[in-house]
Amino acid sequence: MNSTKTGHLLTALRALMSNTKYVSHPLQAYIVPTADAHQSEYLANRDKRRPFISGFTGSFGNAIITTDKAALWTDGRYFLQASKQLDDNWTLMKQGLTETLSMEDWLIKVLPKESYVGVDPFLLTHEFWTRCSQKLKDAGLTLVAVQDNLVDLVWASYDRADVPLSPLMILSPKYTGKTIGKKLESIRAEMKAANCTALVISALDEVAWLLNMRGFDIDFNPVFFAYAIVTADRLHVFTSLARITSEIHDHLELESETELKLEPYENVLHRIESICNDAHGQIWISPLSSYAVVNAITTKKQYLKPSPIALMKALKNFTELNGIRNAHIRDAAALCEFYAWLESEIKINPITEIKAADVLEDFRKQQDDFISLSFPTISGSGENGAIIHYCPTEATNREITQTELYLCDSGAQYRDGTTDVTRTVHLGNPTEHEKECFTRVLKGHISLCKAIFPNGTNGHVLDMLARKSLWDVGLDYRHGTGHGVGAFLNVHEGPHGIGCKPRKYDAPLMVGMTVTDEPGYYEDGAFGIRIENVVIVKSAETKYNFGLTGFLTFEPITLVPIQQKLLSPKLLTEDEIAWLNDYHQVCREKVGALLLQQGKLNAMKWLQKETEVIG
Repeated sequence: MNSTKTGHLLTALRALMSNTKYVSHPLQAYIVPTADAHQSEYLANRDKRRPFISGFTGSFGNAIITTDKAALWTDGRYFLQASKQLDDNWTLMKQGLTETLSMEDWLIKVLPKESYVGVDPFLLTHEFWTRCSQKLKDAGLTLVAVQDNLVDLVWASYDRADVPLSPLMILSPKYTGKTIGKKLESIRAEMKAANCTALVISALDEVAWLLNMRGFDIDFNPVFFAYAIVTADRLHVFTSLARITSEIHDHLELESETELKLEPYENVLHRIESICNDAHGQIWISPLSSYAVVNAITTKKQYLKPSPIALMKALKNFTELNGIRNAHIRDAAALCEFYAWLESEIKINPITEIKAADVLEDFRKQQDDFISLSFPTISGSGENGAIIHYCPTEATNREITQTELYLCDSGAQYRDGTTDVTRTVHLGNPTEHEKECFTRVLKGHISLCKAIFPNGTNGHVLDMLARKSLWDVGLDYRHGTGHGVGAFLNVHEGPHGIGCKPRKYDAPLMVGMTVTDEPGYYEDGAFGIRIENVVIVKSAETKYNFGLTGFLTFEPITLVPIQQKLLSPKLLTEDEIAWLNDYHQVCREKVGALLLQQGKLNAMKWLQKETEVIG
């Protein structure tokens, strides 16, 4: 994994920072966030500004460039990757470690007083802008909005991608379970309770969910660039009008059962200001929306709360859950084919990480309702498996061997659901150390999956269940344990999750949510281990019901065998062995039936072998 030379890019950016044609004051620092104008995690190629300017391609990270320094903040998932991809112009700031300064503290340390710090106001959340601006102000620095994105100006001399305008896809109630009109009823009830006359929706997956439509503007995420505003009697949609076909128009008009106003994407700020001027009540907008969008609403009319759609979207209805379960069965069939092929083919021909990822994608494409992958496949052999969000390139592509662990984290978008699954396998004879580490990861996975907990519990309360077996021997991992998963939407979805720290807007786990269970362990330069299932939160049957609280547990819906060769049975309890046998029996029954129906006999034989009962 080689670094990208960035010196010439930083020189061009610094020249713009002092050019008053583009900035109101010469800037002593410029912030380059990862986000787009909708605060998306995954980006369209045109919006990958931080990767362009820094060379670091991970999905999380923020850069700051001063007149003589360049620093990049990222979290533990990407420490190893960033250290390899950043050239010597950059300093890696390991976010989350106690000795690492925050971006604001670093700016205060390295800049003289009366310095100006610039940023594109569409690329920072209102919440972060407010906190950062005040902290800098207290230290004698000023955060300023730069309307012309300076990275874009540098990028104009290179091969920047065009604005994406993918065709839009209508998703019928057969898949969504609710019409737009029914969703609007729920949203307006929340607005009324909060005394709000309008709701501004900026998150792309929230717009797609509300409109029962999907798009392909961002790879792997079935979303499209748009905003929406809901009022008591109207639905405003802002997107490129060039892709509003008569079919799309009729869908929106008929399903919404309300007055529909379609406007160009660029009109959103003007319309917000207009509604604000006319509104008697407050305007609901998430503090996680961009500073530019929130700032279009006068301060006294801002109702700054997380969007109600975030929780509505996370609580899957019966139709969505049924579709998600079916999608996971088909996905598991493709994975069984893949691992059966891999075990056989590796004895005959060399297989690289990229070749394996391509073959897995081909198997998935054969399944009904396949649309795309849900993220770039993490196909890591040996030491590459220790790079938590590794994605093979021609420069890093290693051969998968029979002497090393192979970690494959992959997923797909199906019309009825989104999948995300990780399995770690050894195609030869694993060492005792590898088996111990794998077994301890599995013990954490089982402990979390078997958990029974009261309603109102947030995910961070459960996180240690996944880590305890590793902690017992002084091991751990530097990533969260679980994230929500969309219904044919983003593979990472809030407002809930399972991690080691509480988050400000974290929602408690509730019936109908989907979340991943994915503990791991990684040794730099050697191997990576992760076991990941998607699980559904469901009601638990308990002997008692203290305080009439009600209790919850998890139902695993990823149905791919966990390699028994990598187990150290002496470390497993009888209950853990029983859980694994029961899980494998469900895999054999549900996935096996589909494989037989599809005539995939080799995959069926592999499934039977991998789900044998252990005692």
